[in-house]
Amino acid sequence: MSQSYQNSPLPRQPVQSSFHWLYAFWKFSRPHTIIGTSLSVLGLYLIAIAISNRTDSPLATSHSLLSLLGAWIACLCGNVYIVGLNQLEDVDIDKINKPHLPLASGEFSRQTGQLIVALTGILALVVAWLTGPFLLGMVAISLVIGTAYSLPPIRLKQFPFWAALCIFSVRGTIVNLGLYLHYSWVLKQSQGIPPVVWALTLFILVFTFAIAIFKDIPDMEGDRLYNISTFTIKLGSQAVFNLALWVITVCYLGIILVGVLRVASVNPIFLVIAHLGLLVWMWLRSLAVDLQDKSAIAQFYQFIWKLFFMEYLIFPIACFLA
Repeated sequence: MSQSYQNSPLPRQPVQSSFHWLYAFWKFSRPHTIIGTSLSVLGLYLIAIAISNRTDSPLATSHSLLSLLGAWIACLCGNVYIVGLNQLEDVDIDKINKPHLPLASGEFSRQTGQLIVALTGILALVVAWLTGPFLLGMVAISLVIGTAYSLPPIRLKQFPFWAALCIFSVRGTIVNLGLYLHYSWVLKQSQGIPPVVWALTLFILVFTFAIAIFKDIPDMEGDRLYNISTFTIKLGSQAVFNLALWVITVCYLGIILVGVLRVASVNPIFLVIAHLGLLVWMWLRSLAVDLQDKSAIAQFYQFIWKLFFMEYLIFPIACFLA
């Protein structure tokens, strides 16, 4: 254990200026998850607008924009609560795996982290409650699962299956269906959840499983030291890397099939070409990854998140082009 701590950077001083505090808060919020959350909020909104037959109504547009803002604020606060709680419980592990994070580096005190988590959790629920019942239900369920993921005595992140289930159930199912139901309620749509939203939800559900198992590859050292059981520790980094690639491949092939069979009301040509291009790009990038190089693994992990982000742009465009 002592060797691992020797390899970590020296503890930083607590942040002094407003700029440094904001930058530390940005790191604390885990930017890639903030971007993913923001795009999911916007992407589902655009899909709902594309499907809605009320887009010509100024009242409906104005009201829906307010609901978009409320959903964005509530989801961002919920996001910070979940990732912040995880950091509060993983300070010692993060000193090894992610020493740049504010709590692990000493930029934020534990009390600061606790205050941020408490305030963002309360704010997420209050804003969701003021915005709509479906949004409140989605945010509340997400916070409960996020709490169970990190907080003892449940701490589901200790168990590979339950840890992955928490991540892809929230990102894949609860967020997508909850957001669409919220926007559908605001726009007074009554046709239920359309095939395109089910297709996106299933895609994100399976894709997020790949993210959930891949994220532990660069964290093997700290997870093993603190007895956090992951698929990487059980199966090895090469096996998990290959599994994640094939899971994502299945996602892309499934969506290409949706386009070919015209299952959903989207532009099939755009959908097929976009996903074929991303599939080829992913495999070409994967060939250059050295699993002995922690920074190379981290860069490819961020690349996978970029692929995730793109779905919330591709699907709305495919809907508007239909």
